[in-house]
Amino acid sequence: MTHADIPVTVVMPTYNEAANVARMAEAVLALPLDALHLKIVDDSSPDGTGRIAEELAEKYNADGRRRMSVLHRTAKDGLGRAYTAGMTAALEEGAAYVVQMDADGSHPVDAVPRMLEAAVASGAGLVVGSRYVEGGSLDEDWGAHRVLLSRFANRYARVILGTAINDITAGFNLWSAATLRDVDLASLDSAGYSFQVELKYKAVRTGHTAVEIPIRFAERTEGVSKMTLRTQLESAVLPIRLRLRLRKR
Repeated sequence: MTHADIPVTVVMPTYNEAANVARMAEAVLALPLDALHLKIVDDSSPDGTGRIAEELAEKYNADGRRRMSVLHRTAKDGLGRAYTAGMTAALEEGAAYVVQMDADGSHPVDAVPRMLEAAVASGAGLVVGSRYVEGGSLDEDWGAHRVLLSRFANRYARVILGTAINDITAGFNLWSAATLRDVDLASLDSAGYSFQVELKYKAVRTGHTAVEIPIRFAERTEGVSKMTLRTQLESAVLPIRLRLRLRKR
């Protein structure tokens, strides 16, 4: 089996991404990976994202191949919950690897084959599309405040959890099916962005190796960020909670 024949599912949560979902679907499904599947997880977006995604799925599945699907959720209860639902479905459908990717264009789609190649070559259970390894970078439009906040959040989580992953808060990741099963997605507590930290931490704790490849993280061109004060607070508290649980054991 070549890399192109390995079943890979890209899980892409959406909420009010009507302006982005068509171009993202086109970019993902143009990748040179014959067994790649795109799964949109839509949280009942009022702007019609879910309807547009269904139309796209009908278009891309017209040749009889199931290249794209849409998972509709009735409640908007956090990015972490959306990823858990999409990843669980991907595993049930036979994915060998699952990719997390934002729908706003901030993650470089063309890095997915490199991530898959790195996973297969190294045997790693997790490949992180990293902003904070040599060769990685942030969009020039990011202000100094956002850059400092992002770097601080990573260092904060790394120090508290004692992990060597440079970009532990990264949202662009490729996971092996075995890693996700060992972590037990249903056991994760995080509803928001802190899901990224919790899942990586638990993967490493269960004995899986993580590797990082450099990416350039772009600024979204359409729509608005979903980061709220509540999700920022959850992200700040989660590393401490995880550390405390470890000590109790």
